Amino acid sequence: MVATHAAPVAYRAFLSYSHADERQAARLHQRLEGWHIPAKLLTADEDAGAPNERPFSPIFRDREELSAGDDLSAQVQAALQCSEALIVLCSPAAKASQWVGREIEMFRALHPDRPVLAAIIAGEPEDCFPDALTARGNEPIAADLRKDKDGARLGLLKLAAGLTGLPLAALVQRDAQRQLRRVMAITGMAVAGMLIMALLTILAARARNEAQAQRQQAEGLVEYMLTDLRDRLKGVGRLDVMTAVNERAMDYYTRQGALDTLPLGSLERRARILHAMGEDDEKRGDLDLALQKFREAHRTTAGILAQRPDNADAIFAHAQSEYWVGYIEYRRENYAAAHKRFDAYRMLADRLVKVAPQDSRSFQEVSYAEGNLCALAMEPPVQVERALVSCKDALQGMQKVNAMKPADKAVTLAVANRHAWYADALLAAGKAGDALAEREEEGRLIDTLLTQVPMDRDVQYRKAMYHISMVNIFRVINRSQLADDHRKKGISLLEILQSLDPNNQEFQSRLRNIKSMKGDKNG
Repeated sequence: MVATHAAPVAYRAFLSYSHADERQAARLHQRLEGWHIPAKLLTADEDAGAPNERPFSPIFRDREELSAGDDLSAQVQAALQCSEALIVLCSPAAKASQWVGREIEMFRALHPDRPVLAAIIAGEPEDCFPDALTARGNEPIAADLRKDKDGARLGLLKLAAGLTGLPLAALVQRDAQRQLRRVMAITGMAVAGMLIMALLTILAARARNEAQAQRQQAEGLVEYMLTDLRDRLKGVGRLDVMTAVNERAMDYYTRQGALDTLPLGSLERRARILHAMGEDDEKRGDLDLALQKFREAHRTTAGILAQRPDNADAIFAHAQSEYWVGYIEYRRENYAAAHKRFDAYRMLADRLVKVAPQDSRSFQEVSYAEGNLCALAMEPPVQVERALVSCKDALQGMQKVNAMKPADKAVTLAVANRHAWYADALLAAGKAGDALAEREEEGRLIDTLLTQVPMDRDVQYRKAMYHISMVNIFRVINRSQLADDHRKKGISLLEILQSLDPNNQEFQSRLRNIKSMKGDKNG
């Protein structure tokens, strides 16, 4: 007979698992006990004495806690009686284990009102959930720890949400903020290191080389801001911080005086800063300000190209200016002006291939250029045949680049994007089945990236856009339930992204649009 009287709580949770899954259980046990509830999410009466964050421990794991000579049944019952929750590590081995089933039954008998959570490590629910787990007719809250599902990080946050009752979105946001603080700390250390190196260089240099040494250090810092730092900030979705970084870099060039005194390398970096600032303006929805930045960059890169007509970097830099001016015209629905710029961009891409035929960047630019023409062909009135050709050529070109740079996140995202556009062209041609296959391949590529960089905001945004597009396809083929499922997933992702970057107008616009969509075609 199981005792049901109240017992003092000694454990945050009881971890139940099959002995065959001991390694995975030990890993989850360590990660759970190492997790802390963010201080800002704690109520005053929950843990008034916590100076920073409350540790998420102890977690009871029977084979870890018990000594060889103990009475197992008595120890397990006592631990179950003193646990706030039960976590079941689900796998085919767990489903077959009588001990896991008994622990579930005992916990529910002792605490019918306390949470029982599932953590899947292998198999689908019907293959891995112990019978006792679903005996009441409802599947428990589940976190899928497999790499191609929630993954370890998001899975842990789902378990934490289930155990604490805190909203998952709040935990995801706090986790992202932790990552941002780490990124900014690393960045601060890197910048401090660069400044120290700059100081040592200045002190050691001769007087006649002092100005040159300072410029080299500053240009190196600007290059870092344009590359590594910007990529990191994009990954955590901080448009406001990127804007501040760009403004600091532009201040450096403003203090240098007349532009005609700057070397070509400095002019090229200044143009790239303008590209970055214009891109950020566009994301905030300020197309007029973005166009001013891109036109100024265009004048600069045109002048550089005139002086270095056969230089690959000069060709590439001016191609970016042509693209961005054309893209803003495209956003304004001024398609004739956009076509002119995109044609110029394509010619520069072809020119880049001739100058640097072994460089993957050259072929990447050709694919991007063809993709722009694909996008124009999809605007009303849709030119279906032209769109099919341009979209397919863009996809095949980017797949070629991907074969040359298989581990490049940006290239993989570009391939996924090309699948998306080709899917739209196929859908416009009435080939819904083929369009669905292209979208599914897009989703597969994005999911692969999410297993590698699960908290990357660029990749999460592409996942949200994938869900939105799947709504359209499933509406066309009258699969209303699947359409509604994707709609809900897209809304959930966009709400998290918007909470992390409230200044991003693109997130807000996409969220408004998907909320106005109907999952049911006839709804």
